[in-house]
Amino acid sequence: MKKLRKRRLAAIIIGILFLGTVLASFYFFHVAQVRGEKSFVGSGGIAKTSPLYAYEKAFDKLTYETDTMENQGVKQEAWYVPAEKKTDKTVIVVHGFTSSKKYMKAYGYMFHELGYNVLMPDNIAHGNSKGQIIGYGWNDRLNVLKWADILISQNPSVEITLFGVSMGGATVMMASGEELPSQITTIIEDCGYTSVWDELAYQAKQLYHLPAFPLLYEVSALSKIRAGFSYGEASSIKQLAKNHLPTLFIHGGNGTFVPTEMVYENYAATQGPKELYIAKGAGHAKSFEKDPQTYKEKISLFLKKYGK
Repeated sequence: MKKLRKRRLAAIIIGILFLGTVLASFYFFHVAQVRGEKSFVGSGGIAKTSPLYAYEKAFDKLTYETDTMENQGVKQEAWYVPAEKKTDKTVIVVHGFTSSKKYMKAYGYMFHELGYNVLMPDNIAHGNSKGQIIGYGWNDRLNVLKWADILISQNPSVEITLFGVSMGGATVMMASGEELPSQITTIIEDCGYTSVWDELAYQAKQLYHLPAFPLLYEVSALSKIRAGFSYGEASSIKQLAKNHLPTLFIHGGNGTFVPTEMVYENYAATQGPKELYIAKGAGHAKSFEKDPQTYKEKISLFLKKYGK
């Protein structure tokens, strides 16, 4: 009788713990992937004292148009900034987690100075694009490819560079493993993660002191149901292993939100020509701000070397 009671008690405790982890997984899925402000992420705005503030103000003086398209059943928006002189060279600038195109103005202006047309999209569940579920680069890679297809339909001679920061960096790396049109010629990623699993496991430990098991497994399963992908599936490394395009990898030497170690794994994975720039002393997504001149020079030299 006592053994039966113990077994029942143990079953109840296990059931309560399991229910607790399930409820927690719904909470963490909402934190990680449902549209909304995230307290653990900065605003993305540029302070007036920043060396990038002048870039942002210069961008505001440019003439640009707002374009829209529908992909994955969701209406999405982008800004298109034509180059000062007519050119086929165009860059798609992809923002990071909970950011938007308006926080990428400094990058947009940098590429404008380099003589490029600039397309700056809001990904699903960000900025003025519709949708509620954040794609962490995996679903976003399909948006980037659709925008590229639109550019190609408008100008078959276009030469496209994919550029992204943070989640945007992961987005362009994840796009690299797809069957890309020949008009996409180069890729530049800044502080993207190795996979969604690696990044969220790292953040679970850093922010909540939680191990990956069992919560991350449950949240990943929810993502598969709600967003169409599991966290292990959404891998920059696996996609880069299929990439043969020239790729420039950038990371801050003091990266913590996406640890600097991840860039070396991404760099090792790609199969095409590659270059690496570690911005000494720069934090996450701060390489441009830390040393704008060097950052711009590294990108300019890379594009001149590998552009058509």
